[in-house]
Amino acid sequence: MTTTPPPATPLRVVLADDHTVMRAGLVALLAAEPSIEVVGEADDGREAVALVARLDPDLALLDLRMPRLDGVGATAAIVAMAARTRVLILTTYDTDTEIERAVEAGATGYLLKDATRAQLVDAIHAASRGETVLAPRVAQRLVAKMRSPAPVTLTPREAEVLAGVAEGLSNAEIGRRLFIGEATVKTHLLRIFAKLDVGDRTRAVVVALESGLLPGR
Repeated sequence: MTTTPPPATPLRVVLADDHTVMRAGLVALLAAEPSIEVVGEADDGREAVALVARLDPDLALLDLRMPRLDGVGATAAIVAMAARTRVLILTTYDTDTEIERAVEAGATGYLLKDATRAQLVDAIHAASRGETVLAPRVAQRLVAKMRSPAPVTLTPREAEVLAGVAEGLSNAEIGRRLFIGEATVKTHLLRIFAKLDVGDRTRAVVVALESGLLPGR
């Protein structure tokens, strides 16, 4: 991560961490950085969301594990506001589940608390510009997971729906066979398309057959 020129005006940051000592340390650390101004502090996710709504900061720096509303929930709430505020997670947790939840909720970055002051400052500037920021260990975990993706599986109902498609049945006919509504059939098909990364019924059947998801066909 390289140092970037400071913005013309300080970046306005809301900071949320339920550990008082940690929060005070971060505030003191950032206070020494003229390009960053901490405009609000919160000790839980719900208060952080309220501060973002009221103060409209450039960035929310959120801990992951907080009472009332955790960092993931707070991130999702901030993103749902359609606010300009970016979210940077700062945590001690680097498990796949935690990382994925934060990224899926809309976090722009995921940094670990062992980051240096320079790394944190650079991450805040980069995230505020909308650049994806990941701690090196986090990036390594994501790359490793992408190289070894989990196998695609269909639920029993999805397999039944896709079997009907393979037989050439319409959505209405599949629905009658399985005693479900046509709209429900469409929902299952959309999920199947997403899982198989396809855009139409024919391709879904082909990929499912190649993957052994429609055995005996």
